Amino acid sequence: MTDLTAHSGHQVFHEYRSLLFSVAYRLLGTAADAEDAVQDAWIKWSAADRSQVADPKAYLTRIVSNLALERLRSTRHKRETYVGPWLPEPVLTGEDASEAVANAESVSMAMLVVLETLSPLERAVFVLKEVFAFSYAEIAEAVERSEAAVRQAAHRAREHVQARRPRFAADRSRQREATDRFFAAATGGDVNALMELLSPDVTLWTDGGGKVRQALRPVVGAATVAGWFAAIGSVAYQGVEPADMRAELVGINGGPGIVFSGPSGVVATVTFDFGPDGLITAIHNVANPDKLRAVTDGTTYDLGTGTR
Repeated sequence: MTDLTAHSGHQVFHEYRSLLFSVAYRLLGTAADAEDAVQDAWIKWSAADRSQVADPKAYLTRIVSNLALERLRSTRHKRETYVGPWLPEPVLTGEDASEAVANAESVSMAMLVVLETLSPLERAVFVLKEVFAFSYAEIAEAVERSEAAVRQAAHRAREHVQARRPRFAADRSRQREATDRFFAAATGGDVNALMELLSPDVTLWTDGGGKVRQALRPVVGAATVAGWFAAIGSVAYQGVEPADMRAELVGINGGPGIVFSGPSGVVATVTFDFGPDGLITAIHNVANPDKLRAVTDGTTYDLGTGTR
């Protein structure tokens, strides 16, 4: 391969890199695994006879989807034996998420949790069809299945997601306002102010992965959840005293979120799900240190879906 070909190959790959990460992250739910899949795709792309590639974007997306699917199948058992609820690895998406993330709902923690309940094939088909608008023929080629099998998987996945995903969400400015108020109430230890923001049957999911002490089952009900968060303002949380705890409002997974940090770094992220009335219906709290690396690194990801 000449230097010129290598250079243009690198340029083409670089052009689609964030798109490939977007696909892999939605398929795998962790930034670390998605980065690995993108790296493996680069190795395959470097070795390929690129003169035969008519559409680099489709070709690269196919490679990364396939690699992610293999990885998803091999990590499935680890997730089934996980201690407590398994939540995706959060990533920073910048302040103005509406600009940064086209189709922000598809990378929300809530959606990634639902995708986790699909089979690997259903998940790949759903993401490529619903989020990236691939045709059934393109998906069949990417996942190496017949078009009929892909249509069937798409139908099953769509029904499954629709049954589990809340239909309505408050508009973005209301979400942002509720997050601001939650932030002030939690850092001030104000239980009553927290109660006003929470849906009566709000559910808090905490993921410590057995590495740090967290609730192993969902915490349900406004009073219990409000008490849990108000305590952060008055008692040590994961060994960090309230005086040493810093909280910051940031864009996480396409929506507003909070990052809690202590003297030695990030200790947790918190993201929200909202009902049509603007009240918080679910809270996802990630505290497993293995899942806080992307946020700790401070990398802001563009998880847009790219134009097709």
